[in-house]
Amino acid sequence: MTTALALDLDTLDFSKGGGLVTVVTQDARTGVVLMVAHADREALEHTLRTGEMHYRSRSRGLWHKGGTSGNVQRVVSLTADCDRDAILARVVAAGPACHNGTTSCFRDEALQSDTLSTLDATIAARAQSVLSAGERPSYTQRLLTDRNLRLKKLGEEAVELTMACVDGDAPRAAEETADLVYHALVALHAVGGTLDDVRAVLEGRAK
Repeated sequence: MTTALALDLDTLDFSKGGGLVTVVTQDARTGVVLMVAHADREALEHTLRTGEMHYRSRSRGLWHKGGTSGNVQRVVSLTADCDRDAILARVVAAGPACHNGTTSCFRDEALQSDTLSTLDATIAARAQSVLSAGERPSYTQRLLTDRNLRLKKLGEEAVELTMACVDGDAPRAAEETADLVYHALVALHAVGGTLDDVRAVLEGRAK
């Protein structure tokens, strides 16, 4: 995932917050809102220089997120809002954002990741998991380890989607599309790709 650290600090309005701007930190891969904090000019200068999030805490001062715990947040992009007094920081987190040990400081399901990102993360987890002796592999793990089965199912789902479209059956076409997307993502992971790679291609084409 590429980074875009091109934030002009001179255009930010630090005066509204008494020298601080609000920072909303979001997982760049899943879309989950991780935390809300504050940063002053010094913190943002450190962020831009190191590529890792720094904040300004009223209690602890300049704060390098993960500097002690190891749960650093590598910056993907920093974007100011229209009033220039708040920043959206998209990051790749090395661990939990919350001091309680949870991924996010928020619990509202509305703030959770989009379905495709969740599916992609689940497939990645299945690919990395090691089965214990005698443990039965999941369907995803079977696909990941069996090339012939994986390609066979990918072809079958494409044909089924085609037939649903030929019949003009929108509900069935939606179901078959979901099946095809799942099997396509599994096939992509099997050759070392991820949903982020697909997004990068689409973003490039959109430009």
